[in-house]
Amino acid sequence: MADVGELLMSVLSTIRVPKPGDRVHKDECALSFSSPESEGGLYVCMNSFLGLGSQYVDRHHARTGQKAYLHITRTRKAKEDDGNSGSGHPPKKKPTRLAIGIEGGFDVEQEQYEEDVKVVILPDRQEVTSEDLATMPDVVRERVSLSMAGIMAADSVSHTLQVQQWDGEVRQESKHAADLKQLDNGVKIPPSGWRCEVCDLQENIWMNLTDGKVLCGRRYFDGSGGNNHALLHYQETGYPLAVKLGTITPDGADVYSYDEDDMVLDSKLPEHLAHFGIDMMTMEKTERTMTELEIAVNQRVGEWEVIQESGTTLRPLFGPGLTGMKNLGNSCYLNSVMQVLFTIPDFQSKYVSNIDKIIDEAPSDPTQDFKTQGDQIGIAPQMFKALVGRGHPEFSTNRQQDAQEFLLHFINMVERNCRSGSNPSEAFRFLVEERIVCQQTQKAKYTQRVDYIVQLPVPMDQATNTGEHSFQLQEAERRREEGDSSAPTVRAQIPFTACMAALSEPEILTDFWSSAVQAKTTATKTTRFASFPDHLVIQIKKFTFGLDWVPKKLDVSIDVPDTLDLSGLRATGQQPGEELLPEVAPPPLMTPDVEVKAPVLDDSTVSQLCEMGFPLEACRKAVYYTGNTGIDAAMNWTMSHMDDPDFSAPLVLPGCSSGPGTTPTESLSEEHLATIVSMGFSRDQATKALRATSNVLDRAVDWIFSHLDDLESMDVSEGGRSAAESEGGRDPPPGPRVRDGPGKYELFAFISHMGTSTMCGHYVAHIKKDQQWVIFNDQKVCASEKPPKDLGYLYFYRRVAE
Repeated sequence: MADVGELLMSVLSTIRVPKPGDRVHKDECALSFSSPESEGGLYVCMNSFLGLGSQYVDRHHARTGQKAYLHITRTRKAKEDDGNSGSGHPPKKKPTRLAIGIEGGFDVEQEQYEEDVKVVILPDRQEVTSEDLATMPDVVRERVSLSMAGIMAADSVSHTLQVQQWDGEVRQESKHAADLKQLDNGVKIPPSGWRCEVCDLQENIWMNLTDGKVLCGRRYFDGSGGNNHALLHYQETGYPLAVKLGTITPDGADVYSYDEDDMVLDSKLPEHLAHFGIDMMTMEKTERTMTELEIAVNQRVGEWEVIQESGTTLRPLFGPGLTGMKNLGNSCYLNSVMQVLFTIPDFQSKYVSNIDKIIDEAPSDPTQDFKTQGDQIGIAPQMFKALVGRGHPEFSTNRQQDAQEFLLHFINMVERNCRSGSNPSEAFRFLVEERIVCQQTQKAKYTQRVDYIVQLPVPMDQATNTGEHSFQLQEAERRREEGDSSAPTVRAQIPFTACMAALSEPEILTDFWSSAVQAKTTATKTTRFASFPDHLVIQIKKFTFGLDWVPKKLDVSIDVPDTLDLSGLRATGQQPGEELLPEVAPPPLMTPDVEVKAPVLDDSTVSQLCEMGFPLEACRKAVYYTGNTGIDAAMNWTMSHMDDPDFSAPLVLPGCSSGPGTTPTESLSEEHLATIVSMGFSRDQATKALRATSNVLDRAVDWIFSHLDDLESMDVSEGGRSAAESEGGRDPPPGPRVRDGPGKYELFAFISHMGTSTMCGHYVAHIKKDQQWVIFNDQKVCASEKPPKDLGYLYFYRRVAE
């Protein structure tokens, strides 16, 4: 051991003991999906604490000169069969607690391992065990032992990112509880027989803890529940806390804080209830708590069993392209999307075939590098999830998300990180042509915009089983509410052709401002494909809003075809002899004073949006930017801009120092500029688009595609540089780099959602590989027996070569 001892002594100065704040990657390779359970184990650099798979540790040594690594290997212990190992089956024990990994909650798989740890010295991979250290000099033994113990004791980055236990019933003390204002108005609440003071509803009843008002709660996603009177009362008075009557027991009750927008604890609840004559110690529970309602929602098994193909023995599959991904705590949306993306040749060649070049060019901390983490399609991609979600208000959390929103977010990240070289997101990019015809003059206006997903509406009135479907559905829901597990699943059957017709048919615009007649009139809008992408993504718009703007999921079955011919939806451009609408802007929604004042907005529309819970300034923007054209247009604008960083910022009008279109060039985001330039536009055009949209990237991209005619004639930008100067004397045609070809496609994958909302439930992917459908259910990968193609949410088609 003398030689090894001398080696350790020679590298002792490079061996560090982890300090608080150090990022220790001891569960996952920074360059691949290798882990201590993988063949060869994991090597943790004892200087930088980066984890490296066996295939990459030599390369790291050669690049950094580091020699001392902690080698960690784990062997899975055999566990007894619990009788619930069948693929896709829901847990046998019915959950009684809204939690994961906690007694009474939803089950998670917990593996047990045997662990072996030793120090390895490169380049010859000489091993040093704890027993070997005991024979070495004190200075060596103490430093190395402290480093080993510190690494093993530290919370790994992966562990801090992963939620092994989640308790949805843990609530925080409300900031209003301690000093809650209660009115001395003489109100006394009886122990039973409550009704809403506005609509006489007797279920889902809440009492405001400030004034004792007894009102109904929110309307649920499916239209049941209350009529929002308790919420409206808060919006009128600002009284923040309410208790759900019927849930009060000596142990507590459901208390909601409208101001904090969450279920909360009220440590003074007995006192607050006594103020209105309610003795908490004598109350009995008569209604389901909010937790019980949410558990029931997550236990619906109708589509769950069909989509996961429960009840059949599925044959597990292994090999290249058949690796499952662990659920990191509500990360099934990410798993499903990434499994599909990495079956597409563009993504494979960018992030898999090119892996050696990516690793050679990776920064010193590859865990923060997008290209490197893009290769992490493996067992548990915690680093990848952390990177793609960093800074995003939703994807950085462990909450369930919308797979379609994540797909667009990921495509956006790919766009930003592929400014040079190949860009795999081009596989999805296509141009949409919108033709608007003024019905009074028959003059037309053509605009183009870029898109990545086709969104298909679901025309419920076109269901083929409408006759007795309504009665059957209500009866099935009633039986499920009563706990009848044998209640049949009844869903509306919608022809796919009806969905396509709803997309392609002309849309009537009743409040269109026509530049030809200088007034509002009726127009028709027709949408067509200006180009067909290599890979087409179709979203079935199952998550929608009712007439009262209550969100809901449509439980429908759609006969989605295996092949698709969209050739008939090819855009034709301006027709022979067709006149175009004059390029004249509509009058501004503001007073004509020299000094810009508040815009003239439709107060009723603003109020309706505010009642739905949106911030006031966002509601004012929605009404302003849709030209006072009504609640439908304003609501659509609101839903499309909820992720804007300035969504809740005050409305600033053109002409103000910080208004849209007046952003100085030096304050523009270089990242935004580079993203738009990478799409085929010049820097001057990108600058103009960002200045016109207050430096908001998504809006700038929309703006640029609706002003292509203006950009074609643009000689000198506001920045003072001509297009010729910025592009070396050549004026490239404006527009994105889009691929085009025949509009014929074949289905190769689809992602399905189980549950009643994008914020809960589960996602599963089905992918066609070598003419066989394969189900990817997080870590489980099996041959599919009955792919539920009629229940999908996102469908992926690839072009058929002619």
